[in-house]
Amino acid sequence: MLLGPVLAVLAVITLLPTVYLFVISLTPLNLTKPGTAGDFSHIWQNYRYMLADMRLRDSLWTQVKLSASTVAFQVVLGFLAALLLNHSARVGRIVRTSLLIPMVLPPIVVAIIWKMVFSPDISPLWWLFNWFGWNVPVPITDARFALGSIVLADTWEWFPFTMMIILAALSMMPEELVEAARLDGATPVQLTWYITLPYLRGALLVAGLFRLIDSIKAFPLIYLLTSGGPGTVTEVPNYYIFVQSFNFSYVGYSSAITVVLVAMVCVLSWFIVRVVSGGDRAE
Repeated sequence: MLLGPVLAVLAVITLLPTVYLFVISLTPLNLTKPGTAGDFSHIWQNYRYMLADMRLRDSLWTQVKLSASTVAFQVVLGFLAALLLNHSARVGRIVRTSLLIPMVLPPIVVAIIWKMVFSPDISPLWWLFNWFGWNVPVPITDARFALGSIVLADTWEWFPFTMMIILAALSMMPEELVEAARLDGATPVQLTWYITLPYLRGALLVAGLFRLIDSIKAFPLIYLLTSGGPGTVTEVPNYYIFVQSFNFSYVGYSSAITVVLVAMVCVLSWFIVRVVSGGDRAE
């Protein structure tokens, strides 16, 4: 009974909208044709369209590339930064606080910062390039580098998250393991490879899986930096959903894509819970 009000609020703000989303996905709802909201004559039509939508497939492949790149860079940079900060308490606190700034900024602010960095007219970087006489292409308008610019901005914003998780794990690492390895003559590289990495395996896995889910929400960066372009080079599923809903008014079809995307995130979330609970049991 005590949980009743909380469960009621959760049902109103999460369960009901989700059910409504699924119902709308079964209709050909178009904002320019309000009567289509109640058309259930072909309930699986939107899902059949998805199977033949090459632009959606391309956006899924773009999401795979974006997620794989950002997660890899964020985990590696977070691991290296955590190792460096773990050896210096006083300097570590100062640097750690400064590194957390990108993570606590609103995503839209981060997107504006990188928009300024990548805009040649106002970017100090391009002033420097021009001073040296270098003709550097603008990455957000070049199809070869547009996705890389999103990866760079997202990594800068979120690698402190993995750093903090790994730092927390390092703080609980038994000193006896390190001291015993040093007495046996282990070098710093050997300590990292044979002692630290195996101990941090669970923390690295959890950090990577959480960032994998969050990488699907890179909408502000893509919206402000590239708008899915040039062409559709940086168009990921959530941006494609936005285009279908608000540019073309295909709410029914975009709802169907959203249902599939939500299902994928739920599967990932379930996998994370299994991994974390499995790691706890093993310990």
